[in-house]
Amino acid sequence: MWRQWIPFWRPGLSPHSGDVDLLFAGLLIASALVLALLFFLLVLFCARYRAGNQIDRDHRVKKSWHWEVSWTAASFVCFLGLFVWGASVYFQIYRTPADDNDVFVVAKQWMWKTQHPGGQSEIDALHIPVKRPVRLVMASQDVIHSFFIPALRLKHDVVPGRYQDLEIEVDKPGHYHLFCAEYCGTDHSGMIGEIVAMEPADFSNWLTQQAPSSPLASEGGQLFRELGCSGCHGGGGTIRAPPLEGVYGKPVPLSDGTTVIADDKYIRDSILMPRSQVVASYQPLMPSFEGKVSEDQLLRLVIYIKSLAGHPS
Repeated sequence: MWRQWIPFWRPGLSPHSGDVDLLFAGLLIASALVLALLFFLLVLFCARYRAGNQIDRDHRVKKSWHWEVSWTAASFVCFLGLFVWGASVYFQIYRTPADDNDVFVVAKQWMWKTQHPGGQSEIDALHIPVKRPVRLVMASQDVIHSFFIPALRLKHDVVPGRYQDLEIEVDKPGHYHLFCAEYCGTDHSGMIGEIVAMEPADFSNWLTQQAPSSPLASEGGQLFRELGCSGCHGGGGTIRAPPLEGVYGKPVPLSDGTTVIADDKYIRDSILMPRSQVVASYQPLMPSFEGKVSEDQLLRLVIYIKSLAGHPS
């Protein structure tokens, strides 16, 4: 509320973009004040002690630890305040988002592929409803990319081998530029797209008008069976493997005595590196699927296993 009293204040297009603008303005003002003080002292001493000026130079000012300590402490407090301010904005923007409304993003040279839980997919575009937080689950298929929406003051690296979460929310309908802010190869400059923010009713109509497709959880279940995972994890096979029903989000005891939460990263690592975290009382018999499944297929498998625990997919 207090921000509305600032002259020329504009709230921004998302709940946090105005905070980022204010922080940026604060950094500029602090830097300008320090620069102005330095130039003022530089000009003052150049004019006062220039060659030919008949000023008395015999009375040198003795060093005073009071001035040294005061100046250092004031600078420390000023920039510590800026650090705390920036950290609070950072944690507000990049807090762990809720997983009620997920959209999956796969970055690859040189395109953004986005997929909605219902199976609707887009290339270099993402349609979202306004005034509704959307959690992006992002992965890279090849090199490091960076998901950058300048209008929302949001940027997040997308690193191979990891899942990154980012919550976005737009307050006004419109089309907003999407860039890759990390040099990712020859055609990096062409890796652009747009975020299309729509009224909730228009967004629902848009979803229903897309090409018919099956939900990602269903596709993940089909892939689960095609890869033969159900033969061991289904309970009917000769190989004893941990059951997956209800495991997502729960603590899993490991053979080394530690415990891990079964989140997206754990499931992904268990598929690609099954012997890195072996479940207690089970043998490390599962082969790695690294190189056998793409990032798109990995996402579908994770969503399927997540759906077995009753989580929205």
